[in-house]
Amino acid sequence: MTIALIIYFSLALFLVVRLLLYGIRPTKTLGWLLAIFTIPVGGMLFYYVLGRNRRKNKFYRLKKTEEITAYLKTVKDYYDDIDDDEDLTIPAPIKSHIKLVKLIAKNSNFLPSQGNELTVLKDGPVTFEAIFEAMESAKKFIHIQYYIFEEGELADRFLSILQKKRKEGVEVRFLYDGLGSNTLSKTYINHLKKSGIEVYGFLPIRFKRLLSSINYRNHRKIVVVDGLTAFTGGINVSDKYLNGDPVLGTWHDMHLRLRGPVVSSLQAVFAMDWNFASGKDDILTLGYFSAIPEIGKSIVQTVSSGPDSDFPSVHQLYFSLINRAKKYVYIINPYIIPGEAIMEALQVAALGGVDVRILLSSNSDSFLVKWSVQSYFENFLEAGIKIYLYPDGFLHSKVMFSDDQLTTIGTANLDVRSFEQNYEVNILAYDKELTEQLKHDFLKDCKISRQMDYHEFKKRPKLDRLKEGFAKVFSPVL
Repeated sequence: MTIALIIYFSLALFLVVRLLLYGIRPTKTLGWLLAIFTIPVGGMLFYYVLGRNRRKNKFYRLKKTEEITAYLKTVKDYYDDIDDDEDLTIPAPIKSHIKLVKLIAKNSNFLPSQGNELTVLKDGPVTFEAIFEAMESAKKFIHIQYYIFEEGELADRFLSILQKKRKEGVEVRFLYDGLGSNTLSKTYINHLKKSGIEVYGFLPIRFKRLLSSINYRNHRKIVVVDGLTAFTGGINVSDKYLNGDPVLGTWHDMHLRLRGPVVSSLQAVFAMDWNFASGKDDILTLGYFSAIPEIGKSIVQTVSSGPDSDFPSVHQLYFSLINRAKKYVYIINPYIIPGEAIMEALQVAALGGVDVRILLSSNSDSFLVKWSVQSYFENFLEAGIKIYLYPDGFLHSKVMFSDDQLTTIGTANLDVRSFEQNYEVNILAYDKELTEQLKHDFLKDCKISRQMDYHEFKKRPKLDRLKEGFAKVFSPVL
């Protein structure tokens, strides 16, 4: 017994030292200290699984070869001295948002690119038809990456097309998240492999790495075809995007088809994830990065973020968009568990006269998420933030746009998990036309939604408050 106590307190002391050395926020550090000393053994276990600061430890550093490093290197100092530059070749949208451009470039290593064509794809049927059409036209390679890839009608269509293209000599690489796609059967994976398709899981769930990897997931959804066309956004591969959900109804989401120079940055994100999962350097070469001609008018910048990032890039993107807004900032996101900084930014914006609106579903796909999200409503409403509950199905889109100028669509939710623990990728468009189009659709959706009233919400039952408080305790790990 004495030996066990000595070991226990030695481990506890070790974890305390780690927290003091690598803790991010005082409140979070204090919470873990209390857990370690008040929940015997369990507190340590929870900290080991959920609490370690991967960003400081650089545990999941994704590899960049010399070629890729050289490809990204131009970012570092490119915009450092142009704040007062009158060079007319620099587009006005970039000059107008130069600090935001620099922030993303230095965090994610991707410059804004001109001459892109962006197509907004709403909901599953439209999105998957566009993806299948692009894959059918592939001549060189198809790269696929999903957080959730479920077997069913869509998965069968993917398999059929990929097998066909592989017979035609097209290279196919298939990457899935080990937890999000945990229902993907060995039979399906073997069908892919037997067809000559390379398949790897990102941090697969294995006992020896279970505690160190289960909380850090690759939430990205990327498809790249021939380095010329790419897709990303919130849509996973699941038949609920075609047939709806028996409880939640129609599953609404938003994706993007991208053509133009921005495709190279999404290819770079895939290539580094592929190397991490497979250990192969084969696509970390410039041969997979085409010199893509300018085919559109959109200026676009890719924002990637994960436990390997020096800073939480997507978090800083969302914070910046809210903080910079002068007229309005509109948000569609199902999982709004904002944390202190985003919460403060939203409140300051609304109190300062900015029209801040949040559109989310009346229903949720998770009990804990529903009540955790709702626990922030009173503070939102008190500050003048308008909340609209969409009545038709489930909104899974991750969209934010402001001032008829800036739009971001991607994979990242507005929560701690997306900011700190998941690998995410968003697209930021410096695009007036796109933003105005989304604004028009957003306001139409607000009209058919129920706007929440602060005074009415304050009268909610105490049982609801209790559920909110209980769920909020778990919000950092949702």
